[in-house]
Amino acid sequence: MVAVAITDWPEGERPREKLLQRGTASLSDAELLAIFLRTGVTGKSAVDLARELLTRFGNLTQLVAASEADFCATKGMGQAKFVQLQAVLEMSRRALKEEMQRGDALNTPRAVRDYLQLLLGGRQQEVFLVLFLDTQHRVIASEELFHGTLGQTSVYPREVVKRALAHNAAAVILAHNHPSGVAEPSQSDRMLTDALKQALSLVDVRVLDHFVVAAGHTLSFAEKGLI
Repeated sequence: MVAVAITDWPEGERPREKLLQRGTASLSDAELLAIFLRTGVTGKSAVDLARELLTRFGNLTQLVAASEADFCATKGMGQAKFVQLQAVLEMSRRALKEEMQRGDALNTPRAVRDYLQLLLGGRQQEVFLVLFLDTQHRVIASEELFHGTLGQTSVYPREVVKRALAHNAAAVILAHNHPSGVAEPSQSDRMLTDALKQALSLVDVRVLDHFVVAAGHTLSFAEKGLI
């Protein structure tokens, strides 16, 4: 079967032209990925190749979190494309971090969620991260403090307090991922949040929120009334 080249598609359906005419939100995941890929391979257009990648990895989150070996195992993908993808991701993370640093993190919830999703959404190891904030709730620093195996990590309140004092933080936002893909907080997540709130309150540092991040979804303790 011979793939129809994207240049032979109706102009309004070509991913690049569609983006320019209707905006990024009008494109599917495969179309966005096709723009990044630029070209397909023999017998497959860029969109066909993008669909194959999404099918192989499950979704965009898992694709961007893939190892170099797994990514390059797909025909048409190589180290150059892997490096380009990682550069795009890092630019996105830095842009979102800059946005959070310019203003009140509580007034830019989309930036916080997007940043955490990019950083933690596809990780296969559980990671506990803290955003340290100043008195105006601007982000001072973002640190991954603890790492564990699937679904299990040890978080020490004393270490979180030490880092908060080192940054002279007035408040923090906590976050960790659930590699299982389920964003609902466990009972141990709630107990940990309470323990950290209590420990940080002793040095006048507020816990503003705790986010649980899973692939494609981020849950806020504050929005759920859990903090």
